Parts: sequence; C-alpha cells; structure tokens
Amino acid sequence: QVQLVESGGGLVQAGGSLRLSCAASGTIFSISAMEWYRQAPGKQRELVAAITSGGNTNYADSVKGRFTISRDNAKNTVYLQMNSLKPEDTAVYYCNADGLLGTIKTMIPFRSWGQGTQVTVSS
Repeated sequence: QVQLVESGGGLVQAGGSLRLSCAASGTIFSISAMEWYRQAPGKQRELVAAITSGGNTNYADSVKGRFTISRDNAKNTVYLQMNSLKPEDTAVYYCNADGLLGTIKTMIPFRSWGQGTQVTVSS
C-alpha cells in the first residue's frame, strides 16, 4: 500500500501564503501524476493542480497565477505553494497520487489519497 501524508495547512489572513506538502511512502516503484484537490463545505471535491513525473502542470482557472505545484521525485513528495490567498480558497486540501507499487517483476497500479489538511483564509 501507499500512504500519503499531508502537512502545512492552517489559518491565514486574506492575501497571505501557505505551502502544503504531501509525502508518499510504501513500496513505490514509480509515481506518475500527483495532484491536489480541495473540498469546501457543501461543495464537491475539485481538482486544484496536477503535475506529471516529467514536470508538466495544469491548474484550475480559479488558482492560476496564485498557486504553484511542484514535486521532488527523489522524495516522492508534492508541494503546493499558495499565494494571494482568498477566503474562497478555504477548504480541506487533499493530495492524490497514481503510480506503480512493487518491483520491476511485480508491479501493481495504485491510486491513493491523503487524509486531508484544512486551509482557512480569513477576510
């Protein structure tokens, strides 16, 4: 199994910044896409940002120019730098990873979610 552990959430004033981290652990052979989602109260979970193993990124329109996703492949870790935060960014943020478990002889696909980290932006 693969475990994802997020950190870095908290309370910040509008206009402030936070940096989220998500570290994957387990018998990981490779990780392809790593993503950040968020879910606000009463709303569906939405994709915020994604990054491939090669570093290609894409962002939700609502965060373009303010958020930056990056990853450290050697550490199996993905980051989300969030600047110019707005009250509407308040949500629980989840990371997600897709890849292969095991060894070169016994690879098994996986898709795992973190437990979530709360981000609250006050006005």
